[in-house]
Amino acid sequence: MNPAADRDPYLAALKASLARPAKPARAVAVPAPVEALKSGAFWNRLGTSFLPFADVATKELPLSRLLRLSLFQVSVGMAAVLLTGTLNRVMIVELGMSASIVAAMVSLPLLFAPLRALVGFKSDHHNSLLGWKRVPYIWFGTMLQFGGFAILPFALLVMSGGGQGSPVFGHIAAALGFLFIGAGMHTTQTAGLALATDLATEENRPRVVALLYVMLLLGMMISALVIGQLLAPFSATRLVQIVSSVAILTVILNVVALWKQEARNRSAMTPREARPVFSETWRHFIAQPKTLRLLVAVGLGSAAFSMQDVLLEPYGGQILGLSVGATTTLTALWAMGMLTGFGLAARALGRGGEPNRLAGFGATAGIGAFLCVLFAGPTGSAALLAVGAIIIGFGGGLFSVGTLTAAMGISDEGRTGLALGAWGAVQETCGDIAIAIGAFARDLISAAAVAHDLGTTLAVPTTGYAFVYCMEIVLLLATLVALGPLVRVRESKTALRFGLTEFPI
Repeated sequence: MNPAADRDPYLAALKASLARPAKPARAVAVPAPVEALKSGAFWNRLGTSFLPFADVATKELPLSRLLRLSLFQVSVGMAAVLLTGTLNRVMIVELGMSASIVAAMVSLPLLFAPLRALVGFKSDHHNSLLGWKRVPYIWFGTMLQFGGFAILPFALLVMSGGGQGSPVFGHIAAALGFLFIGAGMHTTQTAGLALATDLATEENRPRVVALLYVMLLLGMMISALVIGQLLAPFSATRLVQIVSSVAILTVILNVVALWKQEARNRSAMTPREARPVFSETWRHFIAQPKTLRLLVAVGLGSAAFSMQDVLLEPYGGQILGLSVGATTTLTALWAMGMLTGFGLAARALGRGGEPNRLAGFGATAGIGAFLCVLFAGPTGSAALLAVGAIIIGFGGGLFSVGTLTAAMGISDEGRTGLALGAWGAVQETCGDIAIAIGAFARDLISAAAVAHDLGTTLAVPTTGYAFVYCMEIVLLLATLVALGPLVRVRESKTALRFGLTEFPI
């Protein structure tokens, strides 16, 4: 102690101020809404409320990872819009190509569709030095898509007369590009769906299916809008730039989708002599009546819902006199119905619903939808046609998710890829064939009706369309007949599990 310092009033005051505890910092009140926005729980609740099927996320498969995986569906949807929409119209209208040649090119991807079962089987038993099964096939499919899109710009330049060679070489190159893109789309989608099945738990698979198909539909819708805006006004140079950009974007999306999705498991490699043979596995797989019945139902239902794909807008324009904008709205209404069907299917299956029964409800809704479209012509009701378009999408969404969920349930004995590949092969092949049959039947019946070959009563353009829609109703009735035994046997079972052993006969 220093007595002199204690007697000094200035030093004593300084010492007292240093010894006094500091005042606590004044707290700044943060409004409750701001704190809520900063909370991660708020954004999780927001995503669950407004993003379809966001509640499918689990601790092992969070929503961010699932959405990233679904980007491969966006790339497939983008390619589908470019092939069947933009390039289809450009080659016929702007480049003046024959419609038959263009139709043959657009149908080339159909040649690879039956091989989806083989792709799925190979991905089930693939031996990779890096320990992957699905990733190599998704990557190979991505490279095929990129290669096809890389060829198309040069083929389009040659076909339009901007190249140095004969337009015939452009046609050959374009056909090769279409074939590569189709093969890549089928490979990527088959292996990607199998990977999603591997990652998801059994109870969450139905909602994962719905989410993946929502992303496919969103990819198609957004791509159609963006490409349409970029091509206004049209120029060959701009089309080449768009196709080249899609090639690069496809690789980027699929690489991001694949990043750290599949765990590496080198110990799972199977010796070459122990690998199963595809022909024997397929024979055993398809020989079971329960599996064959499901695939028959998938083929009939896919054909029924696809036959009118190229006829709905011409029906509105030719029969009801709707404008181009009004008929384009029909496609938007169809997409809206499809999204609603996806949502309802995911909700029902997530609560333990039976997938075959759900597919039957979709087929039943489709019958009502085609009846609405059928009677819209004689009554001249555009509103009835719009309602029919919505219900077509709704029924198709229920049917697709229901049958695909049933196929995903066939996952015993490592057959996930084979089952999903078989579903995709039947669905794509029957759908594409039905589109061609529907267009041909409409032309043939309409020509005969207008020529009075079918009588005076049917001598109207509506006859050809009506014949196609009646065919679709008959196909949906046949679909219900095929699905019926599956649903009845399933009802007698009490087990909640849906695997190969529980698959109803």
